[in-house]
Amino acid sequence: MRLLNVTLAAVIILAAAAVLYISLDSSVSSSLFNPGTGQMALGAILVITFILGILHGITPDEHTWPITFSYAIGSYSTRKGMKAGFAFSAGFTMQRAILTTLGFIGLAVIYQQFNLDGPVYVIVGIVMAISGMYILNKRQYLHIPLDLLFKGKIHHTEHAERVPMHESDPKPVPIKLAVLHGFVAGWGFGAYSTIVVLILAPKVPSLIYAPLPGLFFGLGTMVMQIVLGALFANFAVSSGLSENQMKFVGRKTAGRTLYYGGMAFAIIGALILLFPVIDQFAVSTGNPIPNLDSVGVATVLVLVVVGVIGIGNILLLIREVRRKGRNQIRAKS
Repeated sequence: MRLLNVTLAAVIILAAAAVLYISLDSSVSSSLFNPGTGQMALGAILVITFILGILHGITPDEHTWPITFSYAIGSYSTRKGMKAGFAFSAGFTMQRAILTTLGFIGLAVIYQQFNLDGPVYVIVGIVMAISGMYILNKRQYLHIPLDLLFKGKIHHTEHAERVPMHESDPKPVPIKLAVLHGFVAGWGFGAYSTIVVLILAPKVPSLIYAPLPGLFFGLGTMVMQIVLGALFANFAVSSGLSENQMKFVGRKTAGRTLYYGGMAFAIIGALILLFPVIDQFAVSTGNPIPNLDSVGVATVLVLVVVGVIGIGNILLLIREVRRKGRNQIRAKS
């Protein structure tokens, strides 16, 4: 486990160093983010798309970080956090391969005609919220009293009242939902998608190669999402709690992050549909790397979902679990 953590840390350091180098070297950033209109060899296209995928995976992105964070935290182990990052990226990679094929045959021009951020945010938000409700409502450790709204007479079972919330052993957070999230979230269209789908994909030799730019972009994203998934999960594991306590904190945080984060996505998406100018608002940072070049709606979503809802809930739940543990020790003594 120690070797794994050292390896993950090394990958993050190298990726961060690459981001810094690209930010400072204008010639490198220009060749990556402005490939031009001339012909390119297939190998060069795939190398560039893979590098862009790595950059996409490590830079804060509203379509990747909130979802990977949620499932990784809910996994309560470094290896399962990596699995969460892999699952999300697998769905994302499949979608990107489809999208670059559409880019090659010219159908992706619809993204140039219409701003689809609003609809994508709404759909992603709904899927996130449904997943969050599933995690929160279907687990033994927590039961939200929705039944009382429909005049239900029986709320808690005798077993549920006897078992402390953080001592139960609920089923795992369903990682397969992360695959669905990856596929849905992939339809979001930012600066990286513009480069890969509208500029690089049409340069491949024929239709049979059209899925490859999307595939390599997805694989580059996958590398960093696996690493970040492990990092997020390791954050919860390093809290010093018992395994059952970590399960409680991880799953409840995952459920709340997906549920409330999904509502935030849906609300922002609806506002963009009603007032498209909102999506255009951004404060430039002067950095040429997409996702770091400005602070806008996407940045706000990452900060709210991961920073406020996600990390905020982890800290609150850890404090709650420790307080209950101390109270139980006092009661037994």
